Amino acid sequence: MNKLYRYPNKGYLGGVCYGFAVYTKTDPIIWRILAIFAGLGMVYLVFWLFLEKG
Repeated sequence: MNKLYRYPNKGYLGGVCYGFAVYTKTDPIIWRILAIFAGLGMVYLVFWLFLEKG
């Protein structure tokens, strides 16, 4: 199983959505839309602070 990382150089605002996209092998835009419209901003911030850089 892959490890979840954030990619600050490849994504926007910390690269968390890009990290989820790599982990799930999906398009990062899906995660960005979920983060904005599903109210996952707080969860996003927590992952941004605690995930290792990849």
